[in-house]
Amino acid sequence: MKPPRPVSARLAEFATGLAPAAVPPEVRERAKHLILDAIGCGLAARRFYFAGPSLAALQALGGSGPHAVVGQPLRLPLRDAVLANGILMHGLDYDDTHTEGVVHLTVGVFPAVLALASSLGRSGGEALCAYVAGVEAGARLGSVARGAFHQVGFHPTGVIGAFASAIACAVLYGSSAEEAVNAQGIALSVAAGSLEFLEDGAWTKRFHPGWAGVGGITAATLAKHGFVAPARAYEGRFGLFNLYLQKEAVDLATATRALGETWETMNVAVKPFPACHFVHSLADAAIALHRKHLSTDQGISTKEKFTLDDIQELIALVPAGVVKTVCEPQAAKKRPANDYDAKFSVPFVVAAGLVCGRLGLAELEPSRLGDPAILALADKVRYEVDPASGFPRHYSGEVILRLRDGTEHRHREQVNRGAADRPLRNDEIVAKFMENAAFAVSEARAREIRDAVLGLERFSRLAELEALLPEPLPGGKP
Repeated sequence: MKPPRPVSARLAEFATGLAPAAVPPEVRERAKHLILDAIGCGLAARRFYFAGPSLAALQALGGSGPHAVVGQPLRLPLRDAVLANGILMHGLDYDDTHTEGVVHLTVGVFPAVLALASSLGRSGGEALCAYVAGVEAGARLGSVARGAFHQVGFHPTGVIGAFASAIACAVLYGSSAEEAVNAQGIALSVAAGSLEFLEDGAWTKRFHPGWAGVGGITAATLAKHGFVAPARAYEGRFGLFNLYLQKEAVDLATATRALGETWETMNVAVKPFPACHFVHSLADAAIALHRKHLSTDQGISTKEKFTLDDIQELIALVPAGVVKTVCEPQAAKKRPANDYDAKFSVPFVVAAGLVCGRLGLAELEPSRLGDPAILALADKVRYEVDPASGFPRHYSGEVILRLRDGTEHRHREQVNRGAADRPLRNDEIVAKFMENAAFAVSEARAREIRDAVLGLERFSRLAELEALLPEPLPGGKP
C-alpha cells in the first residue's frame, strides 16, 4: 500500500497554489482586522518597560536598517525588525489566539510578512494572501496537538509559529511546492519556545513569536536558494510531533483537513483582555460578580450586595489543560513577581476582576501588584478542574464565591468572549486598535493606519503601509 503523502507536501501545495482571489472576501476582511489588532498591540507596547531593553539589544546587534519598527523611532535590518515587531506585538499578551491550536499566529506570521513583502516589493494583496496561507497552516498544525505542547513545556507559538512563518514567506518568494516543503523541513530545526518563564515571570515568552518569524524567513530563504531539508517534518521518526510530544496522542489528519474549504482564519480569537487567553472567562466571571454584588452603582439591590471582607472563599473552575500554565505553582500565582507573571495567574486575575470591576492594562501595571485588597482576595482563591469545560475549542471558566454566612454566588462563561463562537465584531476590534494606538500616536495617525490596513489590497507595494508604522515625530505625536 502506498504511504500517504507527507503533511508538508500537502501544506506546501495548498500555500503555493493559493491565489489572492481564491481567499473568500470575509476571510480577507477578518484577516485585515487581525493584522490591525496586532499593530495596535505593538503601538501600545511603546510605553512599557520591556520595549527599551529589547530594542537597544537589537540595535547593538545589527545596527540600523531599512525596515520599520511599529511605533518606534528606529529602523532595523530585515530579521531584526521581524524580531522587534514580534516582541512588541506580543509583549502585552493582548494579541490574538487560535483557540483550538492554542497558538498566537498573527504575531508569528505578520512581522515576517511585513518585512519580507516590503523588501521584495510585493503588493498588499499578495502580502495578505501569504499571511492567510501561514495562518491556515499554523492553525491546523497547532490543532493537531490539542493543547499537548503546554503539557510538556513547549510554547506552541514559538514552535508552530516557525512553520507558519516559513510557509507564508515561501508564498511571498513565489517558491515551488518542493521549495516550500524544504522550508518546513528547515523550520523543524529552528522551532523553539520554552514555558520556563511561567516559573518566575521572565520575559522570554515575548521573544518567541518574533524568533519564529526570524526562523521562518531564514528557512524560506535557504529553501529558495536550494537548501535541502527533511521531507517529513511533521510525521517523521524525529519529526515535530514525535520529537516534541513523544507519547502524547495527536490527530495528524487535522493538519490538512478541509484545506481551502474551512478557513481557520475565521476561528482566530481576538482578546478582550491583555492577559493569557486561558484566564479570560474567569476575568469576565469575576467582573460580572463585581457588577452584580460589589459595584457602587445605585441599581444594585441592597439584598444582593456584600463587601470584600464578607468573602470567605473563591473557587475558580478551569480546564485541566491549563492548570500547569495559570494555576501552578499555587504560592507563586498568588504573589506574581511582575505584571507579566500576573497575566498568567488565576488568583490575581480573579481577585483584580472582583476588586476593580475591569481588567485592562491599568489593572496589570506593576504598581497594582502590591494592592492589599487584590492580594488579600488572591489568597482566598483556589482552583478546581472544570468537568464541563469545552477546552480546547473554548476556554471555559467559572467563579464560585462563598461568603462567611454560607451564601454562595457563581458566574460561568462556557464560551470565552472573543472565541470563534462568540467573536469580537470587526468594529470592536477597530475600537480596541484606536484605544491601543493612543499610547503611541495621535488620533489622526491612528485613523490613517486603520484605513491603510483595512484597505490593504489597494497598495501596489506593501512598503507603503510599512512607512506609516514607525516613530512619532520629534517632540510629540504625529
